[in-house]
Amino acid sequence: MSSTSSIRVRFAPSPTGMFHVGGARSALFNWVMAAQSGGTLVLRIEDTDASRNSPEWTEGIIRAMAWLGIDGGQYEGPYFQSANADKHAGAARTLIDAGRAYYCDCTRDDVIARTGDQHKGYDGFCRDRGLEPGPGRALRFRTPDEGQTTVVDLLRGKPVFENAVLEDFVIARADGSVTFLLANAVDDMSQGITHVVRGEEHLSNAPKQQLLWEALGGEPPVWAHVPVIVNEKRQKLSKRRDKVALEDYRDEGYLAEAMRNYLMLLGWAPSGDREIVPWEVIVEEFRIEDVNSSPAFFDEKKLRAFNGEYIRALAVEDFTAACLPFLEGAPFEVDMGVFAKLAPLAQTRVALLSEIVPMVDFAFLDEPPHDEQSWKKAMKGPAAEILAAAEDAYRDAPWEAGELKDRLERVGAEQGLKLGKTQAPVRVAATGRTVGLPLFESLEILGRERTLARIAAARAKLAAQPAS
Repeated sequence: MSSTSSIRVRFAPSPTGMFHVGGARSALFNWVMAAQSGGTLVLRIEDTDASRNSPEWTEGIIRAMAWLGIDGGQYEGPYFQSANADKHAGAARTLIDAGRAYYCDCTRDDVIARTGDQHKGYDGFCRDRGLEPGPGRALRFRTPDEGQTTVVDLLRGKPVFENAVLEDFVIARADGSVTFLLANAVDDMSQGITHVVRGEEHLSNAPKQQLLWEALGGEPPVWAHVPVIVNEKRQKLSKRRDKVALEDYRDEGYLAEAMRNYLMLLGWAPSGDREIVPWEVIVEEFRIEDVNSSPAFFDEKKLRAFNGEYIRALAVEDFTAACLPFLEGAPFEVDMGVFAKLAPLAQTRVALLSEIVPMVDFAFLDEPPHDEQSWKKAMKGPAAEILAAAEDAYRDAPWEAGELKDRLERVGAEQGLKLGKTQAPVRVAATGRTVGLPLFESLEILGRERTLARIAAARAKLAAQPAS
Protein backbone atom coordinates (compact mmCIF):
# COMPACT_ATOMS: atom_id res chain seq x y z
CA MET A 1 0.00 0.00 0.00
CA SER A 2 1.27 3.45 -0.81
CA SER A 3 2.31 5.66 2.10
CA THR A 4 1.16 8.91 0.56
CA SER A 5 -1.07 11.12 2.63
CA SER A 6 -3.45 11.45 -0.32
CA ILE A 7 -4.97 8.08 0.54
CA ARG A 8 -8.64 8.38 1.42
CA VAL A 9 -10.32 5.21 2.60
CA ARG A 10 -14.02 5.09 3.22
CA PHE A 11 -16.22 3.17 5.60
CA ALA A 12 -19.83 3.31 4.51
CA PRO A 13 -22.20 1.38 6.80
CA SER A 14 -25.95 1.23 6.40
CA PRO A 15 -28.11 1.98 9.46
CA THR A 16 -29.69 -1.36 10.38
CA GLY A 17 -30.49 -0.99 14.07
CA MET A 18 -27.25 -2.63 15.17
CA PHE A 19 -23.54 -2.55 14.31
CA HIS A 20 -22.47 -5.91 12.85
CA VAL A 21 -19.14 -7.32 14.03
CA GLY A 22 -18.21 -7.75 10.37
CA GLY A 23 -18.78 -4.04 9.85
CA ALA A 24 -16.73 -3.33 12.96
CA ARG A 25 -13.83 -5.32 11.51
CA SER A 26 -14.07 -3.43 8.22
CA ALA A 27 -14.08 -0.14 10.12
CA LEU A 28 -10.93 -1.16 11.99
CA PHE A 29 -9.14 -2.31 8.82
CA ASN A 30 -9.99 1.00 7.14
CA TRP A 31 -8.94 2.98 10.20
CA VAL A 32 -5.57 1.27 10.46
CA MET A 33 -4.89 1.70 6.73
CA ALA A 34 -5.59 5.41 7.02
CA ALA A 35 -3.44 5.74 10.15
CA GLN A 36 -0.50 3.94 8.60
CA SER A 37 -0.49 6.10 5.48
CA GLY A 38 -1.13 9.43 7.15
CA GLY A 39 -4.29 9.45 5.08
CA THR A 40 -7.93 10.01 5.91
CA LEU A 41 -10.73 7.71 7.02
CA VAL A 42 -14.02 8.90 5.58
CA LEU A 43 -17.25 7.87 7.34
CA ARG A 44 -20.30 7.90 5.12
CA ILE A 45 -23.73 6.72 6.24
CA GLU A 46 -25.67 4.94 3.49
CA ASP A 47 -29.07 6.25 4.47
CA THR A 48 -30.89 6.41 1.13
CA ASP A 49 -33.13 3.47 2.06
CA ALA A 50 -36.08 5.18 3.74
CA SER A 51 -36.92 2.06 5.75
CA ARG A 52 -33.46 2.25 7.37
CA ASN A 53 -33.16 6.00 7.64
CA SER A 54 -33.40 6.38 11.41
CA PRO A 55 -31.38 8.98 13.35
CA GLU A 56 -31.23 6.57 16.30
CA TRP A 57 -29.63 3.89 14.16
CA THR A 58 -27.09 6.33 12.79
CA GLU A 59 -26.23 7.44 16.32
CA GLY A 60 -25.83 3.78 17.20
CA ILE A 61 -23.17 3.38 14.50
CA ILE A 62 -21.28 6.43 15.74
CA ARG A 63 -21.44 5.29 19.39
CA ALA A 64 -20.29 1.78 18.50
CA MET A 65 -17.36 3.12 16.52
CA ALA A 66 -16.44 5.46 19.36
CA TRP A 67 -16.50 2.53 21.80
CA LEU A 68 -13.95 0.77 19.58
CA GLY A 69 -11.78 3.88 19.70
CA ILE A 70 -12.78 5.39 16.36
CA ASP A 71 -14.28 8.61 17.64
CA GLY A 72 -15.07 11.81 15.77
CA GLY A 73 -11.46 12.92 15.81
CA GLN A 74 -10.39 9.82 13.92
CA TYR A 75 -12.41 10.28 10.74
CA GLU A 76 -13.82 12.83 8.33
CA GLY A 77 -17.59 13.05 8.41
CA PRO A 78 -20.01 11.58 8.97
CA TYR A 79 -21.37 12.30 5.53
CA PHE A 80 -24.87 11.19 4.62
CA GLN A 81 -25.55 9.61 1.27
CA SER A 82 -29.04 11.11 1.19
CA ALA A 83 -27.49 14.60 1.11
CA ASN A 84 -26.02 13.83 -2.32
CA ALA A 85 -29.33 13.06 -4.04
CA ASP A 86 -28.87 15.90 -6.54
CA LYS A 87 -25.42 14.61 -7.52
CA HIS A 88 -26.81 11.12 -7.94
CA ALA A 89 -29.60 12.39 -10.21
CA GLY A 90 -27.12 14.47 -12.19
CA ALA A 91 -24.90 11.43 -12.75
CA ALA A 92 -27.91 9.44 -13.96
CA ARG A 93 -28.71 12.19 -16.51
CA THR A 94 -25.08 12.23 -17.66
CA LEU A 95 -25.21 8.50 -18.33
CA ILE A 96 -28.50 8.82 -20.22
CA ASP A 97 -27.14 11.64 -22.39
CA ALA A 98 -24.01 9.62 -23.16
CA GLY A 99 -26.04 6.61 -24.22
CA ARG A 100 -24.73 4.58 -21.30
CA ALA A 101 -28.12 4.18 -19.62
CA TYR A 102 -31.69 3.55 -20.76
CA TYR A 103 -35.17 3.10 -19.31
CA CYS A 104 -36.70 -0.34 -18.98
CA ASP A 105 -40.21 -1.47 -18.06
CA CYS A 106 -39.51 -5.21 -17.91
CA THR A 107 -40.58 -7.15 -14.86
CA ARG A 108 -38.78 -10.23 -13.63
CA ASP A 109 -41.65 -12.35 -14.96
CA ASP A 110 -41.19 -10.76 -18.38
CA VAL A 111 -37.53 -11.75 -18.46
CA ILE A 112 -38.29 -15.32 -17.38
CA ALA A 113 -41.02 -15.60 -20.01
CA ARG A 114 -38.62 -14.50 -22.74
CA THR A 115 -35.58 -16.53 -21.65
CA GLY A 116 -37.34 -19.55 -20.19
CA ASP A 117 -34.77 -19.51 -17.38
CA GLN A 118 -35.57 -18.15 -13.93
CA HIS A 119 -31.85 -17.97 -13.12
CA LYS A 120 -30.81 -15.99 -16.17
CA GLY A 121 -30.09 -12.29 -15.80
CA TYR A 122 -31.65 -9.42 -17.69
CA ASP A 123 -31.54 -9.96 -21.47
CA GLY A 124 -31.19 -6.36 -22.68
CA PHE A 125 -34.67 -6.29 -24.23
CA CYS A 126 -35.20 -2.53 -23.72
CA ARG A 127 -31.75 -1.38 -24.86
CA ASP A 128 -32.94 0.15 -28.12
CA ARG A 129 -36.62 0.78 -27.42
CA GLY A 130 -36.00 4.45 -26.59
CA LEU A 131 -38.36 4.51 -23.60
CA GLU A 132 -38.88 7.75 -21.73
CA PRO A 133 -39.00 7.89 -17.92
CA GLY A 134 -42.37 6.93 -16.51
CA PRO A 135 -44.25 4.77 -13.99
CA GLY A 136 -42.76 1.28 -13.69
CA ARG A 137 -39.64 2.20 -15.67
CA ALA A 138 -36.24 1.70 -14.06
CA LEU A 139 -32.99 3.08 -15.38
CA ARG A 140 -30.40 0.48 -16.43
CA PHE A 141 -26.69 0.89 -17.13
CA ARG A 142 -25.64 -0.41 -20.54
CA THR A 143 -22.66 -2.70 -19.95
CA PRO A 144 -20.15 -3.20 -22.76
CA ASP A 145 -20.83 -6.14 -25.08
CA GLU A 146 -17.16 -6.99 -25.39
CA GLY A 147 -13.92 -6.81 -23.46
CA GLN A 148 -13.07 -7.38 -19.84
CA THR A 149 -13.14 -5.47 -16.58
CA THR A 150 -10.17 -6.07 -14.29
CA VAL A 151 -10.56 -5.37 -10.57
CA VAL A 152 -7.32 -4.53 -8.76
CA ASP A 153 -7.75 -6.14 -5.35
CA LEU A 154 -5.09 -6.00 -2.64
CA LEU A 155 -6.11 -9.43 -1.32
CA ARG A 156 -7.17 -11.26 -4.47
CA GLY A 157 -4.85 -9.99 -7.14
CA LYS A 158 -6.55 -8.91 -10.35
CA PRO A 159 -9.82 -10.79 -10.86
CA VAL A 160 -11.05 -10.46 -14.44
CA PHE A 161 -14.74 -10.23 -15.33
CA GLU A 162 -16.02 -10.74 -18.87
CA ASN A 163 -18.21 -7.77 -19.75
CA ALA A 164 -20.48 -9.96 -21.86
CA VAL A 165 -21.70 -11.81 -18.75
CA LEU A 166 -22.45 -8.64 -16.79
CA GLU A 167 -26.14 -7.86 -17.17
CA ASP A 168 -27.43 -4.34 -17.71
CA PHE A 169 -27.95 -3.54 -14.04
CA VAL A 170 -30.45 -1.10 -12.52
CA ILE A 171 -28.95 2.21 -11.37
CA ALA A 172 -32.19 4.09 -10.59
CA ARG A 173 -35.60 2.83 -9.57
CA ALA A 174 -38.88 3.81 -11.19
CA ASP A 175 -39.43 6.44 -8.46
CA GLY A 176 -36.18 8.13 -9.45
CA SER A 177 -34.16 7.04 -6.42
CA VAL A 178 -30.76 5.66 -7.33
CA THR A 179 -29.44 2.28 -6.26
CA PHE A 180 -26.45 1.47 -4.07
CA LEU A 181 -24.21 0.94 -7.11
CA LEU A 182 -24.60 4.40 -8.61
CA ALA A 183 -24.82 6.26 -5.30
CA ASN A 184 -21.59 4.71 -4.04
CA ALA A 185 -19.72 5.44 -7.26
CA VAL A 186 -20.84 9.06 -7.32
CA ASP A 187 -20.12 9.61 -3.63
CA ASP A 188 -16.70 7.97 -3.86
CA MET A 189 -15.80 10.17 -6.79
CA SER A 190 -17.03 13.38 -5.19
CA GLN A 191 -15.24 12.59 -1.92
CA GLY A 192 -11.96 11.59 -3.57
CA ILE A 193 -11.97 8.02 -2.26
CA THR A 194 -8.83 6.12 -3.29
CA HIS A 195 -9.18 2.85 -1.34
CA VAL A 196 -12.20 0.75 -0.38
CA VAL A 197 -12.01 -2.08 2.15
CA ARG A 198 -15.22 -4.09 2.43
CA GLY A 199 -16.60 -7.62 2.70
CA GLU A 200 -16.02 -10.13 -0.07
CA GLU A 201 -19.77 -10.37 -0.71
CA HIS A 202 -19.37 -7.07 -2.56
CA LEU A 203 -16.69 -8.38 -4.94
CA SER A 204 -19.30 -9.12 -7.62
CA ASN A 205 -20.33 -5.45 -7.47
CA ALA A 206 -16.81 -4.15 -8.06
CA PRO A 207 -16.74 -4.55 -11.88
CA LYS A 208 -20.13 -2.82 -12.15
CA GLN A 209 -18.94 0.06 -9.99
CA GLN A 210 -15.74 0.33 -11.98
CA LEU A 211 -17.73 0.59 -15.20
CA LEU A 212 -19.74 3.40 -13.61
CA TRP A 213 -16.57 5.22 -12.51
CA GLU A 214 -15.13 4.96 -16.00
CA ALA A 215 -18.39 6.04 -17.65
CA LEU A 216 -18.47 9.09 -15.39
CA GLY A 217 -14.85 9.95 -16.14
CA GLY A 218 -13.22 8.79 -12.92
CA GLU A 219 -10.42 6.40 -11.96
CA PRO A 220 -11.67 3.46 -9.89
CA PRO A 221 -10.35 3.04 -6.33
CA VAL A 222 -8.08 0.27 -5.15
CA TRP A 223 -10.22 -2.49 -3.69
CA ALA A 224 -9.67 -4.88 -0.81
CA HIS A 225 -12.43 -7.44 -0.33
CA VAL A 226 -11.86 -9.04 3.06
CA PRO A 227 -13.00 -12.59 3.85
CA VAL A 228 -16.47 -13.38 5.07
CA ILE A 229 -16.86 -14.11 8.80
CA VAL A 230 -18.41 -17.49 9.64
CA ASN A 231 -19.76 -19.28 12.71
CA GLU A 232 -18.68 -22.66 14.11
CA LYS A 233 -20.65 -24.43 11.35
CA ARG A 234 -18.77 -22.39 8.75
CA GLN A 235 -21.95 -20.52 7.87
CA LYS A 236 -21.76 -16.79 7.20
CA LEU A 237 -22.64 -14.87 10.36
CA SER A 238 -26.30 -13.92 10.24
CA LYS A 239 -28.19 -11.60 12.56
CA ARG A 240 -31.15 -13.99 12.35
CA ARG A 241 -29.10 -16.88 13.70
CA ASP A 242 -25.93 -15.60 15.40
CA LYS A 243 -24.96 -13.00 17.98
CA VAL A 244 -23.49 -10.39 15.64
CA ALA A 245 -24.31 -6.99 17.19
CA LEU A 246 -21.24 -5.25 18.58
CA GLU A 247 -23.51 -3.52 21.11
CA ASP A 248 -24.48 -6.89 22.61
CA TYR A 249 -20.86 -7.73 23.31
CA ARG A 250 -20.26 -4.27 24.77
CA ASP A 251 -23.28 -4.58 27.05
CA GLU A 252 -22.21 -8.05 28.14
CA GLY A 253 -18.97 -6.66 29.50
CA TYR A 254 -16.39 -7.13 26.78
CA LEU A 255 -13.62 -4.56 26.83
CA ALA A 256 -13.19 -2.48 23.69
CA GLU A 257 -9.46 -3.24 23.66
CA ALA A 258 -10.08 -6.99 23.67
CA MET A 259 -12.75 -6.77 20.97
CA ARG A 260 -10.54 -4.55 18.82
CA ASN A 261 -7.58 -6.91 19.12
CA TYR A 262 -9.72 -9.96 18.33
CA LEU A 263 -11.48 -8.46 15.32
CA MET A 264 -8.15 -7.51 13.76
CA LEU A 265 -7.17 -11.19 13.87
CA LEU A 266 -10.12 -12.30 11.76
CA GLY A 267 -8.08 -12.97 8.65
CA TRP A 268 -4.74 -11.52 9.79
CA ALA A 269 -2.04 -12.39 12.32
CA PRO A 270 0.77 -10.36 13.92
CA SER A 271 4.36 -11.56 13.79
CA GLY A 272 5.59 -14.24 16.12
CA ASP A 273 3.66 -16.83 18.06
CA ARG A 274 1.27 -14.39 19.70
CA GLU A 275 -2.22 -13.06 19.33
CA ILE A 276 -2.77 -10.67 22.22
CA VAL A 277 -0.68 -7.68 21.28
CA PRO A 278 -0.76 -3.94 22.02
CA TRP A 279 -2.73 -1.79 19.61
CA GLU A 280 0.42 0.11 18.69
CA VAL A 281 1.96 -3.14 17.45
CA ILE A 282 -1.09 -3.94 15.38
CA VAL A 283 -1.02 -0.52 13.74
CA GLU A 284 2.68 -0.94 13.03
CA GLU A 285 2.50 -4.47 11.61
CA PHE A 286 -0.88 -4.72 9.90
CA ARG A 287 -0.87 -4.90 6.12
CA ILE A 288 -4.12 -5.32 4.25
CA GLU A 289 -2.21 -7.35 1.64
CA ASP A 290 -1.44 -9.94 4.33
CA VAL A 291 -5.10 -10.62 5.16
CA ASN A 292 -6.03 -14.19 4.30
CA SER A 293 -8.81 -14.50 1.72
CA SER A 294 -10.25 -17.65 3.36
CA PRO A 295 -13.36 -17.35 5.58
CA ALA A 296 -12.60 -16.17 9.11
CA PHE A 297 -14.12 -18.07 12.06
CA PHE A 298 -15.68 -15.91 14.77
CA ASP A 299 -14.90 -17.96 17.87
CA GLU A 300 -16.79 -16.49 20.82
CA LYS A 301 -14.99 -18.77 23.27
CA LYS A 302 -11.66 -17.41 22.08
CA LEU A 303 -12.95 -13.85 22.29
CA ARG A 304 -14.07 -14.53 25.85
CA ALA A 305 -10.59 -15.81 26.71
CA PHE A 306 -9.08 -12.70 25.14
CA ASN A 307 -11.36 -10.56 27.26
CA GLY A 308 -10.33 -12.35 30.44
CA GLU A 309 -6.68 -11.68 29.62
CA TYR A 310 -7.38 -8.00 29.05
CA ILE A 311 -9.38 -7.75 32.29
CA ARG A 312 -6.55 -9.30 34.29
CA ALA A 313 -4.09 -6.85 32.74
CA LEU A 314 -6.04 -3.82 34.02
CA ALA A 315 -4.88 -1.84 37.01
CA VAL A 316 -7.28 -2.66 39.84
CA GLU A 317 -8.54 0.93 39.83
CA ASP A 318 -9.37 0.64 36.12
CA PHE A 319 -11.05 -2.71 36.71
CA THR A 320 -13.20 -1.15 39.43
CA ALA A 321 -14.17 1.73 37.15
CA ALA A 322 -15.07 -0.71 34.35
CA CYS A 323 -17.30 -2.66 36.74
CA LEU A 324 -19.22 0.41 37.93
CA PRO A 325 -21.96 0.38 35.24
CA PHE A 326 -22.75 -3.23 36.12
CA LEU A 327 -22.64 -2.63 39.87
CA GLU A 328 -24.94 0.36 39.50
CA GLY A 329 -27.51 -1.90 37.89
CA ALA A 330 -27.28 -4.54 40.62
CA PRO A 331 -30.46 -5.33 42.62
CA PHE A 332 -28.67 -4.41 45.86
CA GLU A 333 -26.66 -1.52 47.22
CA VAL A 334 -22.92 -1.86 46.79
CA ASP A 335 -20.58 -0.57 49.47
CA MET A 336 -17.62 0.55 47.36
CA GLY A 337 -15.29 0.24 50.34
CA VAL A 338 -16.14 -3.45 50.57
CA PHE A 339 -15.97 -3.84 46.82
CA ALA A 340 -12.47 -2.37 46.80
CA LYS A 341 -11.39 -5.36 48.90
CA LEU A 342 -13.21 -7.84 46.64
CA ALA A 343 -12.08 -6.35 43.34
CA PRO A 344 -8.56 -7.86 43.25
CA LEU A 345 -10.06 -11.28 43.95
CA ALA A 346 -12.79 -10.94 41.33
CA GLN A 347 -10.46 -9.56 38.68
CA THR A 348 -8.63 -12.88 38.45
CA ARG A 349 -11.86 -14.82 37.90
CA VAL A 350 -14.24 -12.89 35.65
CA ALA A 351 -14.03 -13.17 31.87
CA LEU A 352 -16.87 -10.69 31.32
CA LEU A 353 -17.59 -7.59 33.35
CA SER A 354 -21.25 -8.64 33.61
CA GLU A 355 -20.11 -11.59 35.76
CA ILE A 356 -19.09 -9.24 38.55
CA VAL A 357 -22.54 -8.93 40.14
CA PRO A 358 -23.12 -12.67 40.82
CA MET A 359 -19.47 -12.95 41.79
CA VAL A 360 -19.71 -10.47 44.69
CA ASP A 361 -23.42 -10.40 45.59
CA PHE A 362 -22.92 -12.55 48.71
CA ALA A 363 -21.05 -9.69 50.38
CA PHE A 364 -23.89 -7.18 49.98
CA LEU A 365 -27.02 -9.28 50.52
CA ASP A 366 -28.52 -9.82 53.97
CA GLU A 367 -28.56 -13.55 53.27
CA PRO A 368 -26.47 -15.52 50.79
CA PRO A 369 -28.09 -16.11 47.39
CA HIS A 370 -29.81 -19.49 47.09
CA ASP A 371 -28.62 -21.81 44.36
CA GLU A 372 -30.44 -25.11 44.64
CA GLN A 373 -27.92 -27.05 42.61
CA SER A 374 -25.03 -25.79 44.73
CA TRP A 375 -26.92 -26.59 47.93
CA LYS A 376 -27.66 -30.17 46.87
CA LYS A 377 -24.09 -30.72 45.72
CA ALA A 378 -22.43 -29.46 48.91
CA MET A 379 -24.92 -30.20 51.68
CA LYS A 380 -24.64 -33.95 51.84
CA GLY A 381 -22.57 -36.57 53.59
CA PRO A 382 -20.70 -35.06 56.55
CA ALA A 383 -21.80 -31.49 55.70
CA ALA A 384 -23.64 -31.01 58.99
CA GLU A 385 -20.65 -32.19 61.02
CA ILE A 386 -18.27 -29.98 59.02
CA LEU A 387 -20.45 -26.91 59.53
CA ALA A 388 -20.75 -27.53 63.27
CA ALA A 389 -17.00 -28.00 63.63
CA ALA A 390 -16.28 -24.94 61.46
CA GLU A 391 -18.59 -22.81 63.58
CA ASP A 392 -16.74 -23.86 66.71
CA ALA A 393 -13.33 -23.38 65.11
CA TYR A 394 -14.16 -19.93 63.80
CA ARG A 395 -15.81 -18.56 66.92
CA ASP A 396 -12.55 -17.45 68.51
CA ALA A 397 -10.24 -17.51 65.45
CA PRO A 398 -8.12 -14.50 64.51
CA TRP A 399 -10.14 -13.24 61.54
CA GLU A 400 -7.52 -13.55 58.83
CA ALA A 401 -7.67 -15.66 55.68
CA GLY A 402 -4.62 -17.78 56.45
CA GLU A 403 -5.84 -18.65 59.94
CA LEU A 404 -9.35 -19.42 58.66
CA LYS A 405 -7.88 -21.81 56.12
CA ASP A 406 -5.66 -23.55 58.69
CA ARG A 407 -8.56 -24.10 61.06
CA LEU A 408 -10.78 -25.54 58.36
CA GLU A 409 -7.98 -27.83 57.23
CA ARG A 410 -7.81 -29.19 60.78
CA VAL A 411 -11.59 -29.70 60.75
CA GLY A 412 -11.22 -31.70 57.54
CA ALA A 413 -8.37 -33.75 58.90
CA GLU A 414 -10.58 -34.82 61.80
CA GLN A 415 -13.15 -35.99 59.25
CA GLY A 416 -10.53 -37.64 57.05
CA LEU A 417 -11.20 -35.14 54.28
CA LYS A 418 -9.01 -32.92 52.13
CA LEU A 419 -9.59 -29.19 52.14
CA GLY A 420 -11.46 -29.19 48.84
CA LYS A 421 -14.17 -31.44 50.23
CA THR A 422 -14.20 -29.72 53.60
CA GLN A 423 -14.68 -26.21 52.33
CA ALA A 424 -17.61 -26.98 49.99
CA PRO A 425 -20.41 -26.76 52.61
CA VAL A 426 -18.78 -23.73 54.25
CA ARG A 427 -18.54 -21.97 50.89
CA VAL A 428 -22.21 -22.61 50.07
CA ALA A 429 -23.30 -21.59 53.57
CA ALA A 430 -21.41 -18.30 53.35
CA THR A 431 -21.62 -17.36 49.65
CA GLY A 432 -24.52 -19.44 48.33
CA ARG A 433 -22.55 -21.09 45.52
CA THR A 434 -19.99 -23.85 45.01
CA VAL A 435 -17.91 -21.65 42.70
CA GLY A 436 -16.75 -18.11 43.40
CA LEU A 437 -14.00 -15.99 44.84
CA PRO A 438 -11.23 -17.47 47.02
CA LEU A 439 -13.15 -18.71 50.06
CA PHE A 440 -10.99 -17.62 52.97
CA GLU A 441 -10.36 -14.12 51.65
CA SER A 442 -14.12 -13.86 51.10
CA LEU A 443 -14.82 -14.92 54.70
CA GLU A 444 -12.30 -12.39 55.97
CA ILE A 445 -14.11 -9.62 54.08
CA LEU A 446 -17.56 -10.92 55.07
CA GLY A 447 -16.58 -10.74 58.73
CA ARG A 448 -16.90 -13.03 61.73
CA GLU A 449 -20.46 -12.11 62.73
CA ARG A 450 -22.01 -12.57 59.29
CA THR A 451 -20.00 -15.71 58.54
CA LEU A 452 -21.00 -17.44 61.77
CA ALA A 453 -24.64 -16.39 61.32
CA ARG A 454 -24.71 -17.91 57.83
CA ILE A 455 -23.10 -21.14 58.96
CA ALA A 456 -25.65 -21.38 61.77
CA ALA A 457 -28.50 -20.73 59.34
CA ALA A 458 -27.22 -23.44 57.01
CA ARG A 459 -26.99 -25.88 59.91
CA ALA A 460 -30.56 -25.11 60.91
CA LYS A 461 -31.76 -25.59 57.34
CA LEU A 462 -29.97 -28.91 57.11
CA ALA A 463 -31.45 -30.06 60.38
CA ALA A 464 -34.95 -29.16 59.16
CA GLN A 465 -34.57 -31.18 55.97
CA PRO A 466 -36.25 -34.60 55.95
CA ALA A 467 -33.85 -37.49 56.12
CA SER A 468 -33.02 -38.87 52.68
